[in-house]
Order: sequence, then C-alpha cells, then structure tokens
Amino acid sequence: MVDPELLRLSVIFLAALSVGGISYVFIMPFLSGEWKTGKRIASVSRGKSRVARGSALQDDASSRKRQVQDTLNELEARQKSRKKLTLKTRLSQAGLNVPVQSFYIASGLSGLVAGIVVLVTGSTLPVAGLAAIAGLFGFPRWLLGYLARRRQNRFLIEFANAIDIIVRGVKSGLPLNDCLRIIAEETSEPVKSEIADVVEQQSAGVTLAKAFERLNERMPLQEVNFFSIVITLQQQTGGNLAEALDNLSQVLRGRQRLHGKVMAFSAEAKASAAIIGSLPLAVLAALAVMTPDYVMLLWTEQLGKMMLIVSGIWMSIGVLVMRKMINFDY
Repeated sequence: MVDPELLRLSVIFLAALSVGGISYVFIMPFLSGEWKTGKRIASVSRGKSRVARGSALQDDASSRKRQVQDTLNELEARQKSRKKLTLKTRLSQAGLNVPVQSFYIASGLSGLVAGIVVLVTGSTLPVAGLAAIAGLFGFPRWLLGYLARRRQNRFLIEFANAIDIIVRGVKSGLPLNDCLRIIAEETSEPVKSEIADVVEQQSAGVTLAKAFERLNERMPLQEVNFFSIVITLQQQTGGNLAEALDNLSQVLRGRQRLHGKVMAFSAEAKASAAIIGSLPLAVLAALAVMTPDYVMLLWTEQLGKMMLIVSGIWMSIGVLVMRKMINFDY
C-alpha cells in the first residue's frame, strides 16, 4: 500500500514542476530579451512596409506627373507645328459657308467698285488704283477679321454655359459624348454648330483630341485651348472630369467678368478717341456743305490732293496710336 506522505509529496512535486514549466514558457522571453527582439523586428517590418507603400505612392505620383508633362509637351509641340491659316480656315472662323472661289470673286468686285467710285469723283488714275487695291485686298480681309471676332465673342458668351452642361451631365452619370450631343442640340449658335462638328467627326472615327484640335483651329481662343487641354489630359491620365471642368467654367466666367471691367474702364477713352478721330471728317463735311467752292480746291488742285494724302496718312497714324493705347491685354 502506498504511503500517504509519499503520495502527497509526489503531487506537490508534480504541481511545482508544472507551475515552473508554465512560468518558464511565459516569463523566460521577457527575461532573455527575445520579446523585445521580436517587437523590434515587427516594428522594423511595419516601418519598411510603410516606406514601401510611401515609395510606391511617390513613384505613382511621379509617373502621373511625367505623363501629364509629356502630354502638355505634345500639345505644345502640336500647336507650334501648326501651318499658316488658309483662306478656307479664315472663312470658317468668320462663319461663312462659301467656297473660296466666291470670296475671290467678291473681292474682285469690291476692288473694281472702289476704283470706279474714286475715279468718278474726279480723282486721278493712281489714286483710283490705290482705292482699287484697298478694295481688293484690304476691305475683304478686314471684313473677315471683323466677322470672326464677332463670332468668337458670341461663342465665349455661351461657352461657359456649355461647359456647365457637361459638368452636370458627367456628375449625373452621362458619358462625355452624350453631353456633347446635348450641347449640339440644345445650345445656341455658334457653340451649337461647332460642337455639332466635333460630334460628327467623332461619329466618322476621328479621335476626340483631334476633333478638339480642329475646333481650336476654327475658334482660336484661349478658352477653347484650355478646354481641349483638360479633355486630353483627362483621357490620357484620368482624374475627375467634372471637377476639372467645373474649375475651368469658373475661370472662364472670371475672365468674362474681367473683360467686362476692362471694357467699362476703357469706354471713356474709346469715346474720346472716336470723337477726336471723326472730328476732322465732320468739319470737312460741314465746310463742303457751307462753302463747297472753298473745299473743292482740295480735290481739284495738285497741292490740295497732296494735302489730303498727307492728312490721311497722319490721321491713320493717330487712329492706330489711339487704338493701341485703349486696347488692354489681360
């Protein structure tokens, strides 16, 4: 039979041995420094992973920046490589859907009419020839420029609203092509026809970047250039198109407000320049009505004709100087 005292001592020994083993397992790592070593290794690993993630994000940002810079360089090189504007392009900028031959015929008739009118009034043949040259080359080109500027101003008034349509459409989930179709159907001229040309070119297989490049040729405006750059960058690099176009719309409206302020500030100077420029002609017309014999000497005498030519040259120089002084760049 087993001795009870021996059995009790055995149980106490086994319990002490178990407690010692468990204590060794849990306490020994702290005493030996293994726990600190493991903690330090884990900390270093987490630091490396954060560095790796930061490096990956930095590489991604650098790659995106390089891509954006390459796109901008490509657009700049494309703009520099543009050829001189042809007469067909000038006609499209003015909104005239006529053949080039018709413009040449109209220019020839304008020069012929100007020469005949000046010759009938009693001027010499050289003066009539100068008038014919002015009617042949000067007046038609000036008319094209005037019509183009007027059309561009009308385009700018409606362009910001068209961009707002794209912003609202993109935010509601519509693709860009559908937004352009809405603009081509719902907006007013000349934005309607210009965007309709872009949509038609896309339907024919032309890329959106190329279509906007042609739009910039027909509408050589900084605002249109900004718009084409935003669309091209978004297609090649990604990003929030609605936010970018919303910012562009605010910039365009700010430029319009600045243009209005410049026009208001320069209105007085323009009125003064118009009065000064028209005063000699008004005085000449008044004298021709009151004392025609006195004024006709300028047209019949050789000295009077020379005086008219010199006066016209000086008046033209004065008008150009005043025009330069009252036109502000912004």
